[in-house]
Amino acid sequence: MSMIKNMAATLAAVLVASAGYAGDPHITGFLQGLYGGSMDENNPTASEMTASETRLQLRLESFSEGAEFFGRLDFIYDDHDNPSYDWELREGYVKFRIGRNLDFKIGRQIITWGTGDLIFINDLFAKDYRAFFSGRDDQYLKAPHNGMRAEYYSRLGTVSVAYTPRFTPNRIPTGERLSYYNPLAGNIVGGDDYFFEGRMPEAKFRNSEIAARFSRYFGSTDVAFYFYRGLYKNPVGMDMVNMIAYYPRLYVYGASVRMPIFGGIAWLESGYYDSRDDTVGDDPFIPNAGVSSMIGFECQINSDLAANVQYQNRTMIDYDKYVAGLPEGMIERDEMYHLLTTRLTRLLWMETVTLSAFAFYSPSDEDFYGRFSISYKHTDALTFMVGGNIFDGKYEYTDFGAFQKNDNVYVKVTYGY
Repeated sequence: MSMIKNMAATLAAVLVASAGYAGDPHITGFLQGLYGGSMDENNPTASEMTASETRLQLRLESFSEGAEFFGRLDFIYDDHDNPSYDWELREGYVKFRIGRNLDFKIGRQIITWGTGDLIFINDLFAKDYRAFFSGRDDQYLKAPHNGMRAEYYSRLGTVSVAYTPRFTPNRIPTGERLSYYNPLAGNIVGGDDYFFEGRMPEAKFRNSEIAARFSRYFGSTDVAFYFYRGLYKNPVGMDMVNMIAYYPRLYVYGASVRMPIFGGIAWLESGYYDSRDDTVGDDPFIPNAGVSSMIGFECQINSDLAANVQYQNRTMIDYDKYVAGLPEGMIERDEMYHLLTTRLTRLLWMETVTLSAFAFYSPSDEDFYGRFSISYKHTDALTFMVGGNIFDGKYEYTDFGAFQKNDNVYVKVTYGY
């Protein structure tokens, strides 16, 4: 009953906030059923189902001359294991302008920066990989956070600053629905005995997040510079005293270029990851500083077929110090990491059927992740989709090899209004 009261209070707050502006509220949303199951009978999770949920999303927008309100609220009935009701305010912000050149957005929001397609270098805002690996819509890959964003527009370019008072980590597999590689156990684990959560940092100003971007167009070329001060978004540090993973401190300095070329769009992006908790580089339980870079190209092959390719490289700084500090028996990471990706999208039957495939392959880690789907738009409102997530890897400890027992297929039905 208390949860229902909380839902009602949130809806009331949304409606009251929107009513404070002169514009009429505009309400849209969708009703969706998502049902998925594991393809690997040896997956150590408690249930063979990867998803079994009914989701109702409400989107509300209200505009006036001086401000804009936007809200996105999800209600979920989930019977994956123990049937339960849940809800999440994915977005709920007010956007307003001061003067002619300064915009503010305050509240719960989702921010996307950078140039890559499902590769994130300077986009250090939280991601939801549990949703991504289970077949939810692509919009759910970006996790919401509470904060403030300011943008200043001038002839020289646009300056954006985002402040998140409470550190917001990525949502990664915990062993409940999706198994993962546990370095302490030495294999892939799942279930209640291996439920995984990193130690959250204290709610202090020094643990807040600040991200900044300066961008400018030179003709049709978009050039941007980035800065981030916060923590690694995954718990990649290990406190050996308390035997718990945590989020080390991180600064990132980066740049990107996106431009039309050869009948398509090309992009370059790079970032220097300054690992603040291991500036010397000799602590094997904290990531070393490194450089991450990528190059990509996409084009419309014909009216019904689009494709892109990307290459990413990550290079560890002070690799010799890292190797020298490794305890005996600990897995040694490569100095350089390579990743290739490609996306293919094909439209059929008067654009009512969409075939989609996205593949990640790392020749250095020798692992693979593929996302495949076919969707049918029965009407403007009703869409059916069948899809799958496939993982493979030579080693269980690599980025995608860690999830190789999570192969799954799903069915999704969406009714929009």
